Amino acid sequence: MKIAVIDDEKYSREELIHQIRQSQPLADLREAASGAQAMQLLEQEPFDLLFVDIHLGDMMGTTIASLARKLSPHVQIVFATAYPEYGVKAFELGVDNYILKPFDPERVTQVLAQCMESAKHHHGAPPPAETTVGKIAVTVNRHTTLLDMERIVYIETSGADRHCILHTVDKSTYSTTVPLGTYEAQLSPHGFFRIHKTCLVQLKLIRDIFPWSNSGFGLHMQGFPAVLPIGRERVKRLRERLRL
Repeated sequence: MKIAVIDDEKYSREELIHQIRQSQPLADLREAASGAQAMQLLEQEPFDLLFVDIHLGDMMGTTIASLARKLSPHVQIVFATAYPEYGVKAFELGVDNYILKPFDPERVTQVLAQCMESAKHHHGAPPPAETTVGKIAVTVNRHTTLLDMERIVYIETSGADRHCILHTVDKSTYSTTVPLGTYEAQLSPHGFFRIHKTCLVQLKLIRDIFPWSNSGFGLHMQGFPAVLPIGRERVKRLRERLRL
């Protein structure tokens, strides 16, 4: 995947590039420190994904996004901003996603996983090799279990310690120290979706979706009574994935 990071703040740019490399070490990365540099870069070569700061020194990131769409209609664009209100603006402009400063490694991993999945659907790429295996390694107390992906109903964080609990169709649970963002990167191409910063679900095992808690939404998974919250910024994408 060819990625450009466009940000006039050197520290933010370098930090985001570092986090992208941690998640996607094989990515082909470019960077631009101004709107002018970004425009020159975009005119020279095509990109799969752009991370664009909203407030560049010489122009708005929205201008860069508009130009990028004209040059390459299928490029994915992620706004990088310190202002949460631009999350709504991102969707209004048809931008694919947004991340907030200071960058959260799990959020960056999540966004990368979503963008890679979208790119595979667009380019018609074959599914990754692990779909033929259909298993994921889960290590608990130095004991590794090869768990069928089909058996996983949902994965949630266990609280402040950031550990994860995997729930399976037979009601078994596995508590691991692996971050939820790592599971998201592994499982998103196989029909899983992160509905909240604390929860990843298997889409085909969703039982129902309903209004819940402060004008938000929740859902039930098949065979489980627990209400799982849906993050406000994820509702639109979830509806798209479920074709609602």
